[in-house]
Amino acid sequence: MSRRRLIGGAGAAGAAGLVLGAAGGAGGYAATRDDPPAALTTIGSTEVMFHGKHQPGITTPLQARGHLVAFDLAPGAGRRGAAALMRRWSALAERLMAGRTAGGGAGHDTGVALDAGPSSLTVTFGFGRSFFERTDLVDRRPAGLDPLPPFSSDHLDAGRSEGDLWVQIGSDDSLVAFHALRALQKEAGEAARVRWQMNGFNRTPGATARPMTTRNLMGQVDGTNNPEPGESDFDRRIFVPSGGPSAHAWLEGGSYAVVRRIRMLLDDWEKLPVGRQEQVIGRRKADGAPLSGGTGTTPMDLDKTGADGKPLIPANAHARISSPEKNGGAAMLRRPFSYHDGLLDDGSPDAGLLFICWQADPFRGFVPVQRKLDRGDALSPFIRHEASGLFAVPGGAAPGEYVGQRLLEA
Repeated sequence: MSRRRLIGGAGAAGAAGLVLGAAGGAGGYAATRDDPPAALTTIGSTEVMFHGKHQPGITTPLQARGHLVAFDLAPGAGRRGAAALMRRWSALAERLMAGRTAGGGAGHDTGVALDAGPSSLTVTFGFGRSFFERTDLVDRRPAGLDPLPPFSSDHLDAGRSEGDLWVQIGSDDSLVAFHALRALQKEAGEAARVRWQMNGFNRTPGATARPMTTRNLMGQVDGTNNPEPGESDFDRRIFVPSGGPSAHAWLEGGSYAVVRRIRMLLDDWEKLPVGRQEQVIGRRKADGAPLSGGTGTTPMDLDKTGADGKPLIPANAHARISSPEKNGGAAMLRRPFSYHDGLLDDGSPDAGLLFICWQADPFRGFVPVQRKLDRGDALSPFIRHEASGLFAVPGGAAPGEYVGQRLLEA
């Protein structure tokens, strides 16, 4: 049963073809009226498919709300317990992404999202390095899960880093995202406990006059120069190819997610005039265009100089140092959320970026770029890396299959 049909009778067909309708009225009135509710808006009716070659939430357009959660398996859960959990989680994620209730019998669903459609909900699962030790599968752990090297900007909290299992939840509706979070946490039961949770947000679709790359809390357009799915080498850069060692065949079509909680020192940043901020980043604040000229989609001209003979994009600008041209072609798909967790003891905002990047190999994507940023990025004085995680994200599940089945049942 769909979340919407549970409260309002038969629905109208949504934009994605799911039979859904919109709730009318409030409270008990909406739950008892007999006339069918109106059709959902495009945002509410959009459904992302759970099954596919790749897991959802990687190439899915940025969503307005996100939750990142890491779990540790309970002592003794082992491979069998992990397999049972992934089977339950996958079945639940498929239901929720289709706009259906959590199931589990009367009263099991919390009712938080009963009057909503799928709202672009995605649920993505990954395995941390320690997962393979707890499931006696160390011989099938890929080298891409080797520990990340330390960086000078790291101020990492071990309690908010790593984890056996990682879940990324995204949606264009906050209640739909929260509903999925609670359902997945409850479905874990005694098999796993939450290690850490982080909550993020992006601009709501439709909030701007035209579609555009989102901005971060520094006010900068964030995501310019991201690899695009239509590019010929996109899959090679982002997804693990077939043909690797047989022990790692379970990861084919999957990817690696590097997750970093990066606090922005906004009080310091906001003291800089806009012109200085642009020099730090290497792009115009108004539209994200490179300081070498053009628009937000214009490639950077790293050799272009001004009247004084100096590069228009400074040597230590963040955009220059992180560009693929300066990193041997290293690229990653950045898909972040912003966060704000109130104020710190000194009154400064505890806010910043939940940085998530996807790549076929983190030691050819994230690591070389971060090492270079570590050596002289003009942005470094204004940020702190406070948590970190690296997760192997299996390929998508086929119909009738659960995520990770090719690893756990081989």
